[in-house]
Amino acid sequence: MAERKGILVTLGEEDLVRQPLLKVWDLNISDKKTGGPLLLRSTKVQVGNRPHPVTTLALSSTLSYLAIGLGDGTVILYRHLDQSIFSGTSNLTTLPKPRVIHESPSEPITGLGFREPDEENSNIYLFIVTTNRVLCYQVSGRGSGGTPTLVDEVGCALGCATMDWHAKNMLVARDEAVYVCGVESRGASYAYEGQKLSVHTHRNYLVMVSPPFSPSASAASATVRNFVTRSTDANAEITKVTVLDLENKFVAFSSTFTDGVREIFLASDEVYLLSNVGKLTCLEEKPTSTKLSMLYAKSQFLLALNLAKTQGLDSSSVADIHRQYGDHLYNKADYDGATQQYVKTIGHVQPSYVIRKLLDAQRIHNLATYLQELHALGLANSDHTTLLLNTYTKLKDVARLDSFIKTESKRSSADGGSDELPFDLDTAIRVCRQAGYFEHASYLAKKYERHEDYLQIQIEDAGNYKDALLYLRRMGTEATESNLARYGRAMLASLPEETTQLLIDVCTSLTPLTIETDERSPPSRQPSTGGPSYLSYLALSRDRGAPPAVAPGPAPPVADRASQHDSSHESRTATPPPATPTHGQPPPHARITTVKRPSPRIYFPHFIDHKEKFMQFLESVALKRWGQRLDETGVPVVVESDPFVDAQAEKADQIAVWNTLLELYLSSSSSLDSSEKEAFIDKALQLLKSEHIPCDPTHALILCSTQNFTPGLVLLWEKLGMYEDVVRFWMDKYAEGGSDSTDASSEVIRCLDHYGPDHPHLYPLVLRFLTSSPDLLSRHTADVTKMLEHIDAENIMPPLNVVQVLSRNGVASVGLVKQWLVSRIREAKDEIETDKALTESYRTESQTKLKQVEELSDPDHPRVFHVTQCSACKGVSVITILSALIALAPMESFGKSAEIMRDLLTNMMSSCRK
Repeated sequence: MAERKGILVTLGEEDLVRQPLLKVWDLNISDKKTGGPLLLRSTKVQVGNRPHPVTTLALSSTLSYLAIGLGDGTVILYRHLDQSIFSGTSNLTTLPKPRVIHESPSEPITGLGFREPDEENSNIYLFIVTTNRVLCYQVSGRGSGGTPTLVDEVGCALGCATMDWHAKNMLVARDEAVYVCGVESRGASYAYEGQKLSVHTHRNYLVMVSPPFSPSASAASATVRNFVTRSTDANAEITKVTVLDLENKFVAFSSTFTDGVREIFLASDEVYLLSNVGKLTCLEEKPTSTKLSMLYAKSQFLLALNLAKTQGLDSSSVADIHRQYGDHLYNKADYDGATQQYVKTIGHVQPSYVIRKLLDAQRIHNLATYLQELHALGLANSDHTTLLLNTYTKLKDVARLDSFIKTESKRSSADGGSDELPFDLDTAIRVCRQAGYFEHASYLAKKYERHEDYLQIQIEDAGNYKDALLYLRRMGTEATESNLARYGRAMLASLPEETTQLLIDVCTSLTPLTIETDERSPPSRQPSTGGPSYLSYLALSRDRGAPPAVAPGPAPPVADRASQHDSSHESRTATPPPATPTHGQPPPHARITTVKRPSPRIYFPHFIDHKEKFMQFLESVALKRWGQRLDETGVPVVVESDPFVDAQAEKADQIAVWNTLLELYLSSSSSLDSSEKEAFIDKALQLLKSEHIPCDPTHALILCSTQNFTPGLVLLWEKLGMYEDVVRFWMDKYAEGGSDSTDASSEVIRCLDHYGPDHPHLYPLVLRFLTSSPDLLSRHTADVTKMLEHIDAENIMPPLNVVQVLSRNGVASVGLVKQWLVSRIREAKDEIETDKALTESYRTESQTKLKQVEELSDPDHPRVFHVTQCSACKGVSVITILSALIALAPMESFGKSAEIMRDLLTNMMSSCRK
């Protein structure tokens, strides 16, 4: 019988009917008369004239096809059975006409089964099993209805063939094994020796029943031997029932039954065994946890893993099996195998559990394997990274270290964007540096754009200044600025020429830096020694702490290491990782974008021990950034303007640059030979004389004074109009004595001749100086005489003041100024006589005027004036105007006319003074 979708198909025999009867029942509907299932169809199965017993049948899952196998080797097929059953007719014999699809008179049919369609193959096939062969017949689809094809030449006994639980393959049980037959050929086989009476499929299990046999203590089956040990009846026959797990390939159940097994029923999750005496035994499947515990007890961990897979356990449960398997192998000292199992627990078992075990066992290479896989899955933290790198360095396993640091991430970031690193980058760089693997540390820092870390490794650890310099050129301007502020001094000490040029480019270029193809040759002049103080006046911080964080930006990797600078600090690794490809650089003259230029003052402290390069740096910055230079050749210097420049800050930078250059010129001139000294003196004088160079005069005065640079001092005083300071300087020079005292006094006279005409206040000062000592006076007697004549001619000083100056000490004699005094006395006497004569004439004229006034004030004797024009301004005289006003004005308005006359007189007197 066969059941599908509540429809039961049975085949049997009745006493009054010779042929087998085919009946179809509806198990979901009860017959009102009998109370049993409703009978839908009942008909005879007849092929030919002679009846043959039915050996097996098969029903498709859709009820569309029904196959019946007969004892004479005939197979008949009913098509569209479902349509006939559910057609609604009440005729019980209405069934489709069967078709004989196979005949083999010498080979009885022992098994039939339909292969149901799936995604790969939508056709339905019918497996036909005989005692000698396995055939396959295509029931539906294109090419159906043909002759059955041979699958395998191994058949089986009746009841020993059944379909698997997926209804895809036919299982054929023979004494030596169980074979799996597909549509095209035989597949796998399961070796299980022993006679088989029948086989049944229950989910993924194959239930096998053996025929009755006499047990023996020497039997191959442990189940039979156990029965013999426990049994008291040595002559009893037993039946063995075995449940085989086909997917996991192990015996799930095995037992013996003394009453035999008449039939097996499969329902839900249970298997029912009906014995020959009517005893019903139920076999229930144990829970998965119980199964696993039994397998653990037998150390069958591989079977436990396969069972977990077929049972669909979650990943944490599977990981726990791997953990227990790993512990089992660990206890057996199979550390390699244990490590492989522990690796499969990553993500579910705490890494510390495994790490502690492997550390205790001193299996460093196993620990490295586990940690590397932990990083590959992205579940490692910084401590794991540190431990892994330490294991590599301890094992000196450079190959695995190379492989690890170049491993790409296997997990995506949270936003689904670019991949993240499988390890903590900061920790990896730090550990590689500490272990001396500088090449690996620099590889990581360069690849993942850790500019500061890369420069620290190359400069502080490996000493690869050349490589660091090239890397700086490829970095962004802001990053280059901050890193040069930190490492500039160290790089100048190793590569002075290249570093100076880089600093010049950073401070003057408005475009991103490019790689120079030609290296500049260093100048022939040797650097001077000593500790100059030319940075003492700058308000700059010399803190050598960590610079500010580098600005994000992509930085291409550094060029080939063939040009790497030799260093005594070499990395211990023998096989450095290959450098990443160099990204293409823009052409040197291609304007990409305008970058902000840093102030050159932040790099001043780096040149403390490189005076010559400092001068080169400052001169180049002044020329390329502002177009300023000392040698005025007449050729204009074209510089690129910065539209975003801060004019006030730029002006301060210019002053600082030229102030520092002046100090360098002066300090260098005092420590070199005569030829080079003159060159620096000329540069200093050119700087001080220049009108377009912004130099702080006050600072320049301080520098010239501290460096005793007399020409510069004099030049600055002259430019500032401080002529008295120039004169006093030469006076002080004379007062200091020495070989230059004669020249100093002559310079005083020269300065007086040069500045005196426009600044007469210098004459009393010089006169006091020249008469301060007999020696001076004896050398400059003619100059004193000339000065006195000029003072007298220009009336610069009163004679009394001159006498007071000359008589303040006993240096100047009367004979020196005798002629001057006689002339001054004579002139004074003449002036006195002239003043007396003028006084007498004024007195006589006054008396005359008073007399005229008296006469004019006499009302009895009027005077007539005929002068109508002023002798001074040639205008109408006041008297004439007054006469006209008096004659015209009436008597009653005389008061008002008086006011008018008063105003008129006032205006006329203001325009005419006489």
